[in-house]
This record gives sequence, structure tokens and C-alpha cells, in this order.
Amino acid sequence: MEGKRSHIVSNETGSFSNHYIYRISKRSADILISLCALVFLSPIFLLVWILDTFSISNRGPVFYRQIRVGYHGKKFGMYKFRSMVVGAEQKLYKNEKMYKEYVANNYKLEPDNDPRITKLGQFLRKSSIDEIPQFINILFGDMSIVGPRPVIEPELSEYSDVNKLLSIKPGAMGLWQASGRSNIGYPERASIEMTYVDDCSFFLDIKIIFMNVFNIFRGKGAY
Repeated sequence: MEGKRSHIVSNETGSFSNHYIYRISKRSADILISLCALVFLSPIFLLVWILDTFSISNRGPVFYRQIRVGYHGKKFGMYKFRSMVVGAEQKLYKNEKMYKEYVANNYKLEPDNDPRITKLGQFLRKSSIDEIPQFINILFGDMSIVGPRPVIEPELSEYSDVNKLLSIKPGAMGLWQASGRSNIGYPERASIEMTYVDDCSFFLDIKIIFMNVFNIFRGKGAY
């Protein structure tokens, strides 16, 4: 009996140790990759700024900062290159018909039915270039390279176990995106994200990164 108990304690200790190593290694990789990405992709920041400056339809701030729910429920501003007209979020909430359609369509609007998206914004979204500023969030520790996509507060109602979802950092790339992104809505999206929370590992993270990069080049589910 004593030997069996010792074996159980040993397994629990080993599991905790492996989890701790995984978290530390993942954070180290997040810092290194985000720093390199921000330096390497800095010309894109400059290009988008120039396009914003000279664009009549898209003139305004380069970045859009939307409040999302992160690790352990902490809210943070997630950065994107702005792809909509200035004040787009307020226009959505004020238009009851548009907001109902937005919620019914998994908290998104089809690009062709969304009057808030600019011409430049359509390109930024389709190419996923609008997501590049999230490396800033990753560097600051709000997000990780891989993890469930950070959600806005109303989306939490789609998840049966919110505490479990928020028990790990949200990511710029996730299993839901790798599986089809906007082509997959709730409740299937919630199930996919929770699967990652249960099975997260180095191997799965690498697999998700490659799957996401492949989907970005295909333009799959991006809008």
C-alpha cells in the first residue's frame, strides 16, 4: 500500500514538473519569437502606416485595440491593424439589426455584409496581415503564440466551462484556426478550443503553428 501511494505521489510530482517546464519553455519561446517577428516584420508596420496615411477610405489610427478576456479572466486590449472605419464598434452596437446578425453569425459579419470594413481592411483581413500586431500582446505576456483565441466577453456564454477556458493564456494561433477558423462556428468552435486546453503540449503547439501557416497562405477562413 505504501509503495502504491509513493508511486501515485511520484506521478503527480512528475506531471506538475512537466507542466511547469512546458509553461516556462513556452513563455521563453513567446518572448524570443515575438521579438524576432516584430523586428523582421517592421517594414509591414511602416507600409500599413503609409497606406493609412494616403488612403481616403481607411484614414485613421493604424492600430485597433479591442478588449478581450484573457488568462484567469484578466481583460486586455488585443492589437490589430485597423481594418474598419473609425468608430466601427460603436456603430455595431447602435445598429440593433446589425448586432443581432453579428451575434447569430458567431460574433462576426460576412465581409460582403459588413459596411464597416474598408477596401484596405478587406485585404488586411484576407491576408491575415491585420493579425501581425498581436506579437505586441505576446511580448507583453497577454497572449501566447499558441492557445485558444481570446474572446470578447459576450462569447464566454458559448463555453460550458469558462474557468477551464481561461486557465491558459489565449493565443495568436489556435486549434480552432488550424481547423478552419471562421468557417467553424459555435458550438463546434468551443469544443475544439477546449480540446486544446485538455491536450496542450509541445508537439501539438508545433503542429498547430504549421497548420495555421498553411491556412494563412491558402486564405482559408480568413475574414
